[in-house]
Amino acid sequence: MSRLGTWFLATRPWSFSMSAISVSVGAALAAGSGFSAGLYVLTLAGMVLLHGATNLINDYFDVKNRVDVPDAPTVKYRPHPLADRELGLNQVLAAAVAMYAAGIGIGLFLAATRGWPVLAIGAVGVAVSLCYTAPLFPLKYKALGEVAVFFMWGPLSMLGAYYVQSQALSWTPVLVSIPFGTLVGLVLLANNLRDREHDRRQGIFTLAVLLGGRGGNALFAGLIVAAFAGIGLMSLAGPLSPISLLVFLAAPLAAPLLKMVKYGWPDDADARTAKLDTAFGVLLLASLILNKAW
Repeated sequence: MSRLGTWFLATRPWSFSMSAISVSVGAALAAGSGFSAGLYVLTLAGMVLLHGATNLINDYFDVKNRVDVPDAPTVKYRPHPLADRELGLNQVLAAAVAMYAAGIGIGLFLAATRGWPVLAIGAVGVAVSLCYTAPLFPLKYKALGEVAVFFMWGPLSMLGAYYVQSQALSWTPVLVSIPFGTLVGLVLLANNLRDREHDRRQGIFTLAVLLGGRGGNALFAGLIVAAFAGIGLMSLAGPLSPISLLVFLAAPLAAPLLKMVKYGWPDDADARTAKLDTAFGVLLLASLILNKAW
């Protein structure tokens, strides 16, 4: 593989769909106040850069803290150039810093041109990103990883994208973000349920370790149901329109995930969960676009 390809895989580009959906839904919710394609592209670019930086710094500390070792389930399942020694720790750290700098630069420009709330929302997002696995309080190792992921790709991303377009703060993007952010958090929960015994041996205190197999399984299944129920409720009572019931077309993808709860967690449990998350988000975005068009 080329050097460029190795770096591309190191950023985990398959996960960027989460950022693209969060930003797009937030911007679509603000479309009634006008829509700027340029601001949308800048917001998306900044979010993807920060997402890539988060992935790199996560892998950096997981390898440095000997969480991602050669026999770790994560290393076996997905490309991991750092754990496979195709890249060095210092190289990955430098790349993460560069991506943070670029993403923060875009955020500062948006804050200067659109208003201080962009700076406040972005500062919280960067802080959560850095604290995910970094010392002094690594959220991922303190059973708060799923909560951090929920906030980053739920309320923070959607509210930020909404504000950039509308220059107004609203509860609408926050409420709409909850079901999607919940499913993003479930991607991590699926990963941690699969890796529960490995993490326990490594001294990692994830939510899956805290709850145990039975409790983690129940939470996973319950939150899938809650995500769909949330869209259903908001479609009938607001702030969404009934068109957003289109999201239920993704429901068949939930059935195989509920089977994982019963029969065990395969190596690609997180990837399977991400498929539901992506379909759910794309259908939600499509419903918003259709609603504006009609």
